[in-house]
Amino acid sequence: MAIVVNMPRLSDTMEEGTVASWLKKVGDRIEEGDILAEIETDKATMEFESFNEGILLHIGVQEGETTKVDELLAIIGEEGEDISALIEGGSNADEDISENISEDISEVTLETEATAKAPESSTAEMPEGVIVVTMPRLSDTMEEGTVASWLKNVGDFVEEGEILAEIETDKATMEFESFNEGTLLHIGLSVGESASVDDLLAIIGPEGTDVSGIAQNFKPVTAETQTEEAAKTKIESPAPTVVVETPKVEPPKSEDPLTTMATNGRIYISPLAKKIAEEKGIALGQVQGTGENGRIIKRDVENFSPTSAPSVATVPKFVASGQEDFDEVNHSQMRKVIAKRLGESKFSAPHYYLAVEFDMDNTIAFRKQYNSIPETKISFNDIVVKACALSLRQHPQVNSQWFEDRMRLNNHVHIGVAVAVEDGLVVPVVKFANAQSLPQIGAAVKDFAGRARQKKLTPQEMEGSTFTISNLGMFGIESFTSIINQPNSAILSVGTIVEKPVVKEGEIVVGNTMKLTLACDHRTVDGATGAAFLQTLKGYIENPVTMLV
Repeated sequence: MAIVVNMPRLSDTMEEGTVASWLKKVGDRIEEGDILAEIETDKATMEFESFNEGILLHIGVQEGETTKVDELLAIIGEEGEDISALIEGGSNADEDISENISEDISEVTLETEATAKAPESSTAEMPEGVIVVTMPRLSDTMEEGTVASWLKNVGDFVEEGEILAEIETDKATMEFESFNEGTLLHIGLSVGESASVDDLLAIIGPEGTDVSGIAQNFKPVTAETQTEEAAKTKIESPAPTVVVETPKVEPPKSEDPLTTMATNGRIYISPLAKKIAEEKGIALGQVQGTGENGRIIKRDVENFSPTSAPSVATVPKFVASGQEDFDEVNHSQMRKVIAKRLGESKFSAPHYYLAVEFDMDNTIAFRKQYNSIPETKISFNDIVVKACALSLRQHPQVNSQWFEDRMRLNNHVHIGVAVAVEDGLVVPVVKFANAQSLPQIGAAVKDFAGRARQKKLTPQEMEGSTFTISNLGMFGIESFTSIINQPNSAILSVGTIVEKPVVKEGEIVVGNTMKLTLACDHRTVDGATGAAFLQTLKGYIENPVTMLV
């Protein structure tokens, strides 16, 4: 029977996906674990593997094209199979397929890996020993999860406490342990596919149990469905699922030296990584692959630093004089989400801005003396973080958060530090920053920044900020304004230190100043409150020794 493969949801904010490249073409034989395509999401470009075998009968989205989550991506089946009805039906075609499924289950009792159960008033019964494992909630903000990898194959026996899969949110990838034991009978999401919390992830039970009907007709039991239909099991067909086994990535069958692997002098590389390498002029022989079997993937090329051989210079596009010319670049998924969230913040929170300029002479001298201590190195940004943390303890209104029905005045200080990553921005959080020393803050920020660019931060490391700092001083920006990172009430924009003439004690002398701009949500922070906070901050930054008292 043909299987409809839909556009997966690869992050909890993803609404659309773009096909970066197809690694298989119509007519090719697909094996379990083969990489079908590379999908660009709002967070990254990920390899999408097939966990079914058969012939690739149809491709629904061409390279460079974008489609919504759960829309038709491809169809896999037997050679010569008639799939015209599936193509016409698109992502809803599985409803037609499900009509042929026998509905001989009298009751379904659902149990998640966290031992969450369906209402006891359910009127049917799950086959004895069978447990439906649903997508877990791995953070307090998680709504959907993406399967990064399966550590068990269908047919494997799973012990309680064993790692079943790695689940990716939009922020990190976390191991997911099994809280039950039994044979892995069914896997509902392929690697790279996403589902909402409590949707079908897998089925565990006695070996040989037929669970095809359960898998096809599963619908999560939520608080709403429990209230509305606690006396019966609600069944509907989910998006087509595919059977997953541990990926067995086969090298691309290509004689192109850029798409083969380092065996017999050849190199394996994903098409997207190849494209980036060509654009950057990177010699692939110098790149170490970290993908399956040493395959070079996108992150390997992006993180590559030339060691010896010079890179080929990128040649600017030639445009004849007097000729109009342009290139169009589709929005990445991350850029779309950033635009949506910042737009919501800008137009829902009444922003206003308070700009100040601080004398940095004492701060420069303080940092120089502090860094003279062996094995110690702090940055100006570390000083700003510490000064803000101490100031926020004295001004809880600025350290507040706005919610629809209440305002939260935080007595703890968790400072988010904005870090630029490829085509976007993430905000790791320095927890209890007021209680940390300058070297501790410096080490934490440096570690966060490095792992943020490698997308190795955990969700917990990017949650719970009460205030945010955005620093563009290292880029020579003197002043700018930022958009508040909701639900926080304020964000501080930090510019570069500028040497210029200043007036001190009635005389013009050479001095060093730094401009800062505080963006406030007027619903929680009045102008006088924001100004008082900046006065306190001024005392700490202009006299940083007071932070050590």
